[in-house]
This record gives sequence, structure tokens and C-alpha cells, in this order.
Amino acid sequence: MYDPELLRTFLGVAEALSFTAAGKRLGLSQPTVSQHIRRLEEQVGRVLFVRDTRSVTLTSDGEALVGFARNILASYERAVGHFTGSTLAGRLKFGVTDDLALTPLPRILRSFRHLYPRIDLDLTVLQNEVLLRRIESGHLDVAFVKRGVGVAAANQGQLVRRDQWVWAAAEATPTLPVPVPLVAYQSASLSRSVSGQALEAAGVRSRITCVARGVNGVLAAVRAGLGIAVFARSLLPSDIVELPASTGLPALPALDLVLLTNPRAPEQPAAALTSAILSSAVPLKPEPSS
Repeated sequence: MYDPELLRTFLGVAEALSFTAAGKRLGLSQPTVSQHIRRLEEQVGRVLFVRDTRSVTLTSDGEALVGFARNILASYERAVGHFTGSTLAGRLKFGVTDDLALTPLPRILRSFRHLYPRIDLDLTVLQNEVLLRRIESGHLDVAFVKRGVGVAAANQGQLVRRDQWVWAAAEATPTLPVPVPLVAYQSASLSRSVSGQALEAAGVRSRITCVARGVNGVLAAVRAGLGIAVFARSLLPSDIVELPASTGLPALPALDLVLLTNPRAPEQPAAALTSAILSSAVPLKPEPSS
């Protein structure tokens, strides 16, 4: 069986495609990350990454190992939880964005509660910016949020996945009306800020046709054809279409899905929850709409 520590480092590099970035996320030095990958490559007998001075890419064997590593870590966490979970107790306040709450994450949390029945899990589902304020103020112990790539933050957190913002609509269309109709969250929304900055920089006129308080409102408006919206690509529901560059919309930046832990959170319960999500939640895809 492959060492779980090496597999976690491997997944960190596979997600970030950077030994340095993975080290920062995992709290490891770059030499340690390189050592872990070298030891894992020795164990599997295959080259997992191709590296040069500018980039890191997965080999075909590396891509295959991603799925195996996630399954191995998930089984490992279940085994550890079975034999040690009952010893952990306490209250854990966990926050998650509303779009991530529509993924299989609730099933992961249900499994966590079965493994750790003495941990009282308080779940808060809110918009991204509110969760960031609450984790900073100490009102949450752990938060699963979105953040711009390269954004400086005192709490770097743990990277779950690097993602990409995309434009999306109810159906594919070769052209869009001008001004471009937008469906957006209320102000202080990361996706609204990203879309507005991109359109303004490209000189593309737009108008907001619907303002929604949560992801269900955004989805309802987009499905009704009231406008287009910005989503994280991996969180895009199957009935919403990603719009191609040929529509004339500007390119959008990448983003990170990260787990933030408050320094004052109960250490062992918080570590157990983040480990369960990191080993089970990739990739998270939205549940089919009813």
C-alpha cells in the first residue's frame, strides 16, 4: 500500500501543478515535496510528472494515479475513522458556499458524522464573502470557500482544487445582445467582481438583468434565459452551457477552492474534517437538478 502522506503530497502537486505552491498549501518545504514525489515514483515504478524550468505536467501514469490516490486516501480515512473516530469529541462550526453545498459534499459530511458521532457539526451555508469574514472573526472553525489564484492572505488554507471561472448560459448561442445581460449575486460577490472587471477591461458593455441572493436564484434566472452568469467550471450544472470564446466574451481568471481553518478551532476535529474532504471531495460535481 502506498504511503498516504506521499499520496497527499502527490495530489497537492497534481492540483497546483507546482511543487512550490503545493508545498505552501501543505505546509512542506519544496525539497520535502520533491522527496515525497521521488519516493512515490520509486514505489510505483513510473514517472508521474514532467518538469522543466517553467512548468509541471502530469504524465499519463500520473493522471491515472490521481483517481487511485483519491480512492486510497478515502479508504484510509474511513479505516482511521472506524478505529479512532469515537475518541474524538467536541463541537465544530463548518461553513460552505451555497454552490458547493449543491455538490456531493453533504454526503461526505454525512459519512463524517457516522465516523465521528461525538463531534457536533454545525453547518452554515452562505455566500463566499460572508464566510471569509466569519472565519476571520472566529465565528467558524473551518470554511470551504473560493479564492482568486495568487491572492495574498494570512490564512492560506489547504487547496482542494484549482478551478476556472467560465461564462455560462441556458443554451449555446453564437452571438450575445449588447449590452450583455448578466445574472449576478448581490454586491460583494467574488463572481460578480470577476465578471465586472473582465467586461470593463475588455470594453464590453453589460447590464444586470437579475440580482439573486443565492446560487439557486442565479441558476433559476439563467435557466429562464434572463442572462448569462459566471460559474466555477467544475461547479457548472449539466443543464447550463459553458459559452466559448467565439461569443466575444473576455477570458476569465482561475480560482482556488480552499479549506480555511481558524487557528483557534479544536485541532483534532478540524483536522479530521479537512482530511475527510481532501480525500473524498475531488472532483466535486453538482448533483443533478430535480
